Amino acid sequence: MPNPSCPPLTPPSPMPFTGTIQSWQDDRGFGFIEPAQGGQAVFVHIKSFTSRGGSRPQVGQRVTFEVELNAQGKKRAKNVAVVVSTAAATSAAPKKRRAADSPAQWGPASLFALPAFLLVYLAVAVIWRVPGWVAALYAGASVVCALVYAIDKSAAVAGRWRVSESTLHTLSLVGGWPGALVAQQVLRHKSNKAAFRAVFWATVVANVVGFVAIHSPLAAGWRV
Repeated sequence: MPNPSCPPLTPPSPMPFTGTIQSWQDDRGFGFIEPAQGGQAVFVHIKSFTSRGGSRPQVGQRVTFEVELNAQGKKRAKNVAVVVSTAAATSAAPKKRRAADSPAQWGPASLFALPAFLLVYLAVAVIWRVPGWVAALYAGASVVCALVYAIDKSAAVAGRWRVSESTLHTLSLVGGWPGALVAQQVLRHKSNKAAFRAVFWATVVANVVGFVAIHSPLAAGWRV
């Protein structure tokens, strides 16, 4: 017979582990944690994070986590929290607030790309003629590209499934790069990632070169 003076026994809580983020695919929202005590890497999804230290997960970050089994009986992490030092935690909030409140930072390339392309467009239109639908194509693609950037930014903040970088680059390549450029600066999204920016500017150059080549006399033969 149970003793009413004794509280009921509760099952022990899951044992927390520590580890390091071994790999992370930010556009897909998942990665793997290497446990500090060794053993097989554990799958982790962005939605399993209870605390990210004010930023997206990154390779090399130390985390605490618990382990559960999914429907297939495989291990996955849950209740994941990034281990943040006291000094980092103290400085993270002011830095994040300053970044959010600061105006868009237009670098030299970003600042002059749109005016330079406008001059190129006008020159090509005057010398070789450009159909009116081309301007409409650039405008439409730019609006779509900017909207996709906004969707990806929202997904990044909320921890939802991200738009792949290849999709963003494809939209830029087909003429949406002016909208992408504005979205990067206004939304402060993808504006500091060096690898992404390198590919982005490559798509800009490819698009502008293609625009000039298609409307030049060299392409007159196959345009007929």
